[in-house]
Amino acid sequence: MIVRGHRELMRRYEELKPGDIFIGLVGDKVLRQSLLIDCLQRGIRCYPSALAQTLHHFKTAQAWILGRWMLPLTCVISRRSELLALVSAYGEAGIGAVVTKQDHMHCGHGVRKWESADILYNLAGFSEDAFPFVMQPFLSSFTDIRVVIAGDYREAYVRSNPDSFRKNLSAGGKSTTHTLTAEQTEFCRQVMARGGFSYAHIDLHVTEDGRIYLSEITLNGGLKGAKISRDELDRRKQSILESLAAGEGGELSC
Repeated sequence: MIVRGHRELMRRYEELKPGDIFIGLVGDKVLRQSLLIDCLQRGIRCYPSALAQTLHHFKTAQAWILGRWMLPLTCVISRRSELLALVSAYGEAGIGAVVTKQDHMHCGHGVRKWESADILYNLAGFSEDAFPFVMQPFLSSFTDIRVVIAGDYREAYVRSNPDSFRKNLSAGGKSTTHTLTAEQTEFCRQVMARGGFSYAHIDLHVTEDGRIYLSEITLNGGLKGAKISRDELDRRKQSILESLAAGEGGELSC
């Protein structure tokens, strides 16, 4: 059996058996993780993969699982003691300003800059509601590249904003077309493979000396600076998922 979309998944959930296939994103925010785990347990294959869907929704999960591709000293902070320990580690490394990223927030709304890790601790330490979040050193100079990959389709553009450290186009940034290097393309492929992404929107930070770091990866993202239309990209993504489900596109499953 193949079910498509969250509504059909919910309607036929108890009918599913090992080897059945779900194509689409689990849309229930409260039950999402439980449903994906249950699919894994019952042998139901998911396209996109359960891992990709989890990473899509949680920046903290991205930092933990894909951290080897991110800035050094990028960490997931889940409690005060971890933050306090990182304050010392950042101080020893001579790191001043830091950036934090909050789960479930997009378009740059969950990204915050702090002049020091100690200032962050002084504020976050007052409330348990501040945790968890991702913390990493602040890069003052880099090229921000948005990459869109769906099968054999690939395009990239640089996002810039001289008036803010946030490069998001929705936050006032501007875009220019970018041609990916072979190294940047391979970097994206490696990240996608590790995260089980059959297609992706990937944000890269490239330093002046050419080092490449992953900022974020999602299954769906903004296309304001892209040439491809939303309808065409969605068509390509659906075609990829249908091919995977039919066994024509490789083995990406829950």
